[in-house]
Order: sequence, then structure tokens, then C-alpha cells
Amino acid sequence: STISKDSLKTALLQLECHFTWTLLKQHVSLEALEETIVDHIKFVKESSVIDYNILSYVCHLKNSNEEALSNLKKAEEAIQKRHPSEIARRSLVTWGNYAWIYYHMQRYEEAQTYVNKVESSWKKLSSTAHGKIQLPEIYAEQGWASLRFGNHYFERAKNCFENALKSEPDNPDFNAGYAIAMYRLENLAVRYCEEMRPCLEALKRAAELNPKNTTIMALLALELQQLKRVNEGERYIEEALQITPDFPVFLRYAANFYRKKGEVDKAVGILEKALALTPKSVFLHHQLGLCYRFKILQLKRTRYTPQEEVENLIQLAIFHFKTVTEKKPTFVSAHTDLANTYALGKRYEKAEEIFQEVLQRNNLSCGEKQEIYFNYGNFQHFHMNSELKAIKYYIEGLKMEKDSYGRKKCREAVETLLKQKIRSGLGDATDIGTLGLVHNLNGEKQKAIECYKKAIALDPNNEEYQNALSELQLSI
Repeated sequence: STISKDSLKTALLQLECHFTWTLLKQHVSLEALEETIVDHIKFVKESSVIDYNILSYVCHLKNSNEEALSNLKKAEEAIQKRHPSEIARRSLVTWGNYAWIYYHMQRYEEAQTYVNKVESSWKKLSSTAHGKIQLPEIYAEQGWASLRFGNHYFERAKNCFENALKSEPDNPDFNAGYAIAMYRLENLAVRYCEEMRPCLEALKRAAELNPKNTTIMALLALELQQLKRVNEGERYIEEALQITPDFPVFLRYAANFYRKKGEVDKAVGILEKALALTPKSVFLHHQLGLCYRFKILQLKRTRYTPQEEVENLIQLAIFHFKTVTEKKPTFVSAHTDLANTYALGKRYEKAEEIFQEVLQRNNLSCGEKQEIYFNYGNFQHFHMNSELKAIKYYIEGLKMEKDSYGRKKCREAVETLLKQKIRSGLGDATDIGTLGLVHNLNGEKQKAIECYKKAIALDPNNEEYQNALSELQLSI
């Protein structure tokens, strides 16, 4: 019998699996994501079903459908071992992925077989309920997949775990996922100056329900550290180090904790141990780069800078940041970290090249762009000694209205620079007029008007300032 492709496609779109959850590959670096999942399978046996399912989807996105199928086979084996009494219920996502992959391989008969398996299982499961039943573990699986695909999906991850918790409020796994999503959303909110939804309570609850989950303990410690409760946080880190001394996901957070506390050598020791366990981890390379850069800046502040040691640290930092940018081109702040490190080593052409590449990208978020303008402005100001260019780029960041950490930094930098010039008597009409523009972009109209009036007093024929002034006076 020939299967109608159209009706098959319609049935496929009804399935709950990675192919219908719209997880887009432009938001991730597939190679880095694949390595992360493979490492997770190695160290976290209990989540292997979920890991093999998403790995099959990642393989498909990399055009290796055969590999995708072999990962689904491994998922099935894990289901038989972990959930022998509810195989059908636990296989819905796996079978859905099978159906889609066979469809993409143009093996329509096999695709239809898996569609039928899913549909008849749903019927059996729903016969006891009214209408199509919503399974909490499928919501949760979508939540875990959303966390893996990066910050575009964190809000969705939170909603998925919330839905799962509606039917099982005390499920340790769902609470863990919810807490992680909340933690990541809070960190995004800090960067983009959005409203905070505190995650401390969610992390505490997850930690109570998962007393052996050291990832949750570490995130709780980092959250407490952020709230200036460092000692309380450190107790969780120390306890977790006893429970899982060799779990790389935990170790990277522990290192992060010590780096932020200023114990950089301790952080480096932990990161090197973790890197020996998972040598391909992008996160670890990035953290090591940050540690070495911290040490470089520390040494540069000493009275007699040990030049050779600094050079050595610059080489190390460059190596680690470069590894990150090659493995994960979407990791924008790692590119600016690399450029800044080249600048510290006086390799200005390399730094310029990296900044230009990132500045040309057209798929960056507003906040990412503003951070790049801030860093590039600093590069022009402190390394290229061009105050003019620095001011230009800080203002580019300000012109993007959306609030963020990067915008705040641009504003502070350009205000400080202009006010210093004006105060020291070196400021001309242009500097005062530019400060007027800065105030205007920040919505400080009265201050802007004062600046434009001063600028016009110094440069009476300047039409730009006169126009800006009359527009402002009309708008008040």
C-alpha cells in the first residue's frame, strides 16, 4: 500500500517530540551541544533516556540520520531497563523521533508504523481519561530539551516544568528542572536589566527534594553568593565536593564560585581536574580563560610586573578563549574576551579583526550588540588611544534603547569620558553637544537642554545643536 505523504505529515505534526518542539539549530552550536550531551550520558546515568532522545535530534540536524537511529535504539534499551512496567508510556517521545527520522529518510512505511504505535498508545492511555491526556514527563522532557537549546528557550523551559509540576508537585526531577530554568532566567534578567523573578526559593525546594543532586547545590551556592551570603553558599560547595568529587558539571560551578570569590588558583585547580574528565567542554575552557585573564590584570597592577609570567598567562588565556570561539561560534562574549586578551598582549590587529567580525553579525540580540559596542569602545579608548572612536561606539550602544548591562556600561563610560574632558578644560563645543546627546538618549531632557545651550554659546552656527534644542523644547 502506498502511504499518502500528506496524511503522514499531518499525523507527524500531531506528535509530541523534539521535531515538533521547534528547537532551531541557528540558536546553538551543534558540535558543542553534541559534546555536552555525550559527556552528560557518561556521568549521569539516570537521565540517559532523555539524553539519547535529544542526541538523536542533534544527529539529525547534523545530517547523520543513521547515527540518530542508533541513539534511539539506545534510548529504547534504557527504557526497558528503567521502566519495564510502562514501556509504551515512556517511549512516546522516542517513537515520535523515530517516525520523523524515517520520514526524513523517505522510509514512509516505517514512519507510519511508528506513528501508529504512538497513536494506539495514546488511545490506551487516554481511555482512562477524558480526551487527550497530558503527561507530565513529556512536558518535563520538552523542558530539558529547551534548556539545552540556550537562552531563547529558557522561558519556555520554565513553563514546561510548571505544567509538569501541576500534576506532580513533589517530583524531584521536575522541581530540579524548574529551579534551573528559574536560575538561568534570573541571570538573563540581571544582564538585560529586566524584572527579577527570584529563584532562591525554587532552588532551596529542589535541593531538599534532591539531596544528592550537586548541580542544584552548586547553583544554590552561586545564588547565595550573588545575594552576598558567601559563607552560607560555600558550605553547600564544600558538602557537594564530598558527594561528587569527580562530576564535571558540578565542578565547573564550584570553580565559578571560587573565581567570583577571588580564589582564582583554587578555581584553576578544580577546572583542570574537570577538563581532564571532559576535555571538550566549552564551558570549562571559557572559565579557565577568565581565570587566567583575572590573574593577568592582577599582575599588571603590581609594582614590578613580572613580564614573562604575564606573557605566559596571556598565551594560556588566548588558547582557551580561542578553543571556545572555534567550538561555539554563537558564544559572543567569548569572542570579546578573546579580542580583549589579544589587546592585553598588544596584538591589536588580531583584536580588531575579531571585533569587526562580531560587529558585522546580523543575528545578535540587542544586549549582545551593546556589550560588543562597550568592549570595542574600551579597546579604542585604552589601547588605540582614540577617544573619538570610543565615544562613537559607546553612543552606538546607547542608541539601542533596550536596557541591558552593556547599555549601562556604555552610558557610564561615555559620561565619565566626556565629563573628564569638559572638567579639565579640554572640552570643546563638540564634547558638550555630545554630552547633550547622551543625556537625551537617557531621557534626561533638562540636562540635555543645558548642554545644548552651552554648546551653542561656544559654537553659535551649529545647526545640529540648534535643531536638537528646539526639538527638545517642543517635546517638554
